[in-house]
Amino acid sequence: MSTPHPTPDNAFPHEGFSFEITSRLAETAQISEERIAANGGQFKGRTGIIHTPHGDIATPAFTPVGTKATVKAVLPESMKELGAQALLSNAYHLYLQPGPEILDAAGGLGAFMNWDGPTFTDSGGFQVMSLGSGFKKVIDMGTVANAKGADGRPIGDDDVAKGKERLAHIDDDGVNFKSHIDGSIHRFTPEVSMQVQHQIGADVMFAFDELTTLYNSRGYQEEALERTRLWALRCIAEHERLTVERSTKPYQALFGVIQGAQYEDLRRKACRDLGSMPFDGFGIGGALEKENLGTIVRWCAEELPESKPRHLLGISEPDDIFVGIENGVDTFDCVSPTRVARNAAIYSPTGRYNVTNARFKADFSPLYEGCDCYTCQHYTRAYVRHLFKADERLAATLASIHNERFIVKMVDDAREAIANGTYFEYRDEFLGNYYSGQKP
Repeated sequence: MSTPHPTPDNAFPHEGFSFEITSRLAETAQISEERIAANGGQFKGRTGIIHTPHGDIATPAFTPVGTKATVKAVLPESMKELGAQALLSNAYHLYLQPGPEILDAAGGLGAFMNWDGPTFTDSGGFQVMSLGSGFKKVIDMGTVANAKGADGRPIGDDDVAKGKERLAHIDDDGVNFKSHIDGSIHRFTPEVSMQVQHQIGADVMFAFDELTTLYNSRGYQEEALERTRLWALRCIAEHERLTVERSTKPYQALFGVIQGAQYEDLRRKACRDLGSMPFDGFGIGGALEKENLGTIVRWCAEELPESKPRHLLGISEPDDIFVGIENGVDTFDCVSPTRVARNAAIYSPTGRYNVTNARFKADFSPLYEGCDCYTCQHYTRAYVRHLFKADERLAATLASIHNERFIVKMVDDAREAIANGTYFEYRDEFLGNYYSGQKP
């Protein structure tokens, strides 16, 4: 086990942004040796507070995704009411439409979308790379050793997904890519990503990195990791320049992004390299297989500075979130709660179910009994089912409010359980019910 890096002395000025750890389970409860052993011999879960210019985030916390400055089908006011502490938008999409200069003129992302809480933007790197090669965002890309491309050859470093056109071309300086909207050609470099994100104006932004997939070779993973390290240095330099140039604006925190796929030495190297840089926090990204999530996050937690927040990018399945929390993750984001909601999938304590099933046609109970979300307080399964069957847009709104509240509250309750020493009991009961296979 490695010793985490101390906070660098040359950290950015961060008026309005800081992170404090408020409790660890080991400090709040007597944990049996059996419990610790069952959890891989350690528990890195902690509670904390991220202070930003637009408010505090009590951690662990789930951050809903509003890709294009909106959580799809849901008012920002509704997101506040259901307990969301922060929202994350996407720099790539906002760069293409409406353009970062519009958000800057509006007073920043929060003002533009009428959200007065903290905001995050990712760097745009994921969309540039993933849309560029035609792969969807999946944490578990399955068994890739025998994966075949469109021509039947094994998928390698230069291939794209079957039936897709390569829209992005990477070099050591940056990425040329074609807009998925109108086919226009654009270029992102670390400097451009920083300029775009500064104009968007989120409280937390991420350094530009190269996303790899499990299809890439070990050799390419090493090349991409070095490219990401050099890009991180360039992001820091440009961020520092822009922070001074835009000193009348609230300070924006910069998080480095940890890549390295499923290779322990590459993940640890990335953490050591970026952990020694003056980042305000860190995002853990990259493609990996679900069963390796906890191990990889633990490697990162062992290497990264203890005093800085860690964000796990693109995770929302309950078991994955608990794994992340136990291995030292402070914040999470994912589009999944609203994405599945638009397909009539509803979260409940005993798992997800499809509200369009015939058995709910005359079911006048809430989406689930005991839920405190606005949807469950005012609407029934029968009504929400009717909306989906009638192809009414309100269906997505009501289902999304419920699903976002479910995940936000799940993580809020985990945070409370760490603080009061009942985390393991809460986790075991929640996951035992959720994956029980019982019909809601």
